[in-house]
Amino acid sequence: MIRLGPAGNVEKDTINSLLKIKSLGLNAQEIEFVRQVYMKNDLAKQVGKKAKELDISLSIHAPYFINLASEEKEKVQASKKRILDSCERGHYLNATCVVFHPAYFGKRSKEETYGLVKNEILDIMDTIKKNSWNIKIAPETTGKHSAFGSLDETIRLARETGCYLCIDPAHIYARNNGSIDFKEMLDKLKPLNLKPLHFHFSAIKYSIKGEVSHLTLAEGGPKFEPLASELLKRKIDCTIISESPITWQDSLNMKKMLDNLSSHK
Repeated sequence: MIRLGPAGNVEKDTINSLLKIKSLGLNAQEIEFVRQVYMKNDLAKQVGKKAKELDISLSIHAPYFINLASEEKEKVQASKKRILDSCERGHYLNATCVVFHPAYFGKRSKEETYGLVKNEILDIMDTIKKNSWNIKIAPETTGKHSAFGSLDETIRLARETGCYLCIDPAHIYARNNGSIDFKEMLDKLKPLNLKPLHFHFSAIKYSIKGEVSHLTLAEGGPKFEPLASELLKRKIDCTIISESPITWQDSLNMKKMLDNLSSHK
């Protein structure tokens, strides 16, 4: 099954957003904690219950202010707290995962950064286990060359720690100067045997440094149809969250493309 939905609310509050998403024929939403973890546990329980009633899969995007490889220990601890606070809410939301951008290289080598991120990921997973939270953490592939999170780095992290992951083809496309091979990407992900896979999708503007800004599907690449075709051919279960500037509209555009491809199989 392929689930589709927007990043963030499409109405002023989350409950009404879920009702709107259901009415549109979509079945996923990513709760955006990008500036702060604003939701209390009681509300998270209510939202999780309503999402289950409506058969809408929830995920979370943790705050952007995260760097697990910072040279300042207090920033690392603050980063972990933001992730763990998101995980606590995710548990009560019955969310599948907490997505986050793991780190920046700064003055460190790629291998040193990887080691630091790996250790912090393992520590976060240990805390999740101790609290008996039913939630997975999902480091995301990132779009800037200064950020930790190439596809290979993210896959290695998942393989060596057992964490989940989030694949953003737009970020991979930006890192590769406007190029992405969906077949190769899915072949690399296959040995992890993650079900369902979790994607973000949009078009993207990029520069020599990588990601600049997200675009609508009509404004650029990567194109969605080649990915959709591969997902259908391989019968891959996944959730695809639209990070387009027109989130739910592009979710519906992706749904139309998927439905059209399915009808011509």
